[in-house]
Amino acid sequence: MIPTTKEEIIKLKWTKPDIIILSGDTYVDSPFNGAAVIGNYLSKYGYKVAIIAQPDINSDEISRLGEPELFWAVTAGAMDSLVANYTATGKFRNEDDLTPGGINNKRPDRACMVYTNLIRRYFKNTKPVVLGGVEASLRRITHFDLKDNKLRRSLLFDAKADILIYGMGEKTTLELAGKLKNTLDYKSIKGLCYISKEKPDNYLELPSYEDCVASKDEFAKMFKLFYENQDKNMYQRHDTRYLIHNQTQDVLTREELDEICDMEFTRQVHPYYLKSGAVKSQDTIKFSVISHRGCCGECNFCAIAVHQGKSVVSRSEKSILNEIENLTKMTDFKGYISDVGGPTGNMYGLSCKIHIIAGSCKNKKCLYPEICENLVFSHDLQINLLNKIKENEKVKKVFVSSGLRHDMIVKDKNNGEKYLKHISANNISGQLKIAPEHTEEKVLAAMNKPKQETFIEFIKIFNAANEDTDQYMTCYFMVDHPGCSLKDTQNLASFIKKHLKFTPEQVQVFTPAPSTYSTMMYYCEKDSDGNPIFIEKDRNARMKQKLTLTQHFEKRNFSKHKNKRFFPRRERSF
Repeated sequence: MIPTTKEEIIKLKWTKPDIIILSGDTYVDSPFNGAAVIGNYLSKYGYKVAIIAQPDINSDEISRLGEPELFWAVTAGAMDSLVANYTATGKFRNEDDLTPGGINNKRPDRACMVYTNLIRRYFKNTKPVVLGGVEASLRRITHFDLKDNKLRRSLLFDAKADILIYGMGEKTTLELAGKLKNTLDYKSIKGLCYISKEKPDNYLELPSYEDCVASKDEFAKMFKLFYENQDKNMYQRHDTRYLIHNQTQDVLTREELDEICDMEFTRQVHPYYLKSGAVKSQDTIKFSVISHRGCCGECNFCAIAVHQGKSVVSRSEKSILNEIENLTKMTDFKGYISDVGGPTGNMYGLSCKIHIIAGSCKNKKCLYPEICENLVFSHDLQINLLNKIKENEKVKKVFVSSGLRHDMIVKDKNNGEKYLKHISANNISGQLKIAPEHTEEKVLAAMNKPKQETFIEFIKIFNAANEDTDQYMTCYFMVDHPGCSLKDTQNLASFIKKHLKFTPEQVQVFTPAPSTYSTMMYYCEKDSDGNPIFIEKDRNARMKQKLTLTQHFEKRNFSKHKNKRFFPRRERSF
């Protein structure tokens, strides 16, 4: 395990760590914990890394390991801290699956800013502060902030950090560590942002922060340029200085992803933090396996494309099977693999005929409005993988718990129905997870989700495949998305009653997360083509849409919800 206490540092005979990672999540030594992945990856290449997880912001705990030799690495954790701390309607989340004991009392709002300020308070003129993780990725450019209900500057300026690494970060962080160790210039590293007093030559200029604040049209223009040109070097003026945004890091090869996932993780909560209580997320991630990274779906409300990337990279069967074998050797392994998947469960082995040669298409989506003919996939690859995992005598059952793209199953005429029958019989526990999100065409178009006809076709395939079983579907739906009115939600409820015949429980109210197309629509009140679009911002009406879908709205009294702010007036201080 990566050390987190002074006693461990002394035992290792270190004078000081090279890098100290601060994280908003507790420290679980798991491939599902970003701080653990980066920490172990840097350690693999000889760097001395330590972690301080969820430091007490009201004490000097952040200084317990002293100062690093090379840099501080700061992450809010697996989620943006405001998304982790608040619901879509502004209610504070009392529970946190990534905090020991499950009580949400250790993750500050705007964690990257808070932790950076703590470092500056206790260490003057210290080593560079490097931001990373989801919060840094989503807030690296001018972005809309729901809590403030306005645009904010790049997180680099607000946090007063030195460097920001976006994306999954392994290659960029390792290269940065090498540059800093050898006192070399790091400013050309891919996947990295920094602040400059001078604007660069031959970089794509984005509309400035001030222009975006003055004009929603300029913000929409800025976001579109940013989203479509991440393979280019860009810059954006903030007052008298410039955010320099280097092009994205090269996509991992299969061999590189295998190398990362093949690292030895204990998959345990560090004892220093475990003494504060159990970590609920362990129930789902401890015996889960990552089969691939990235998602080419590009749903407009999803941040995966901005952070993890839309290029799908799959691990080799050998790497996955070796990891399964290692899991079976753990003393508390009971024979069950909780999940083998990724952001979208059935994208394992997916590739594109032209991506490696020409890169990402600028004005074309892989799956919307139709699945691109250049996309190469076959569900037979995952069937074979699941069968090989089951050949391990110590594995009683392997589950596919990640959500699936139902349109890909429908499109795969050779193996889609075969795949559905296979996992229904062998790899799900009563319920298959899919995310149609909605059924009304104009809402689906605003979401970049498959058409209603595709969902109906999938329902028929699923019912035929499960005619003699007790398997069911769990459908994730979203209300209040840009373009979604109460009437649309009522139509969705009618569709569910007619075609699915169940009361949906997995209903999400749209949350405008930073740096997604849907959030741009929410703020600008225009769709991605610049046309006016309906936006529901009234808190009462947003709540009513959700309760309409769950068929409980008639039992609630909405008159008492007069505060239309998304966030409660009494906010935690830090």
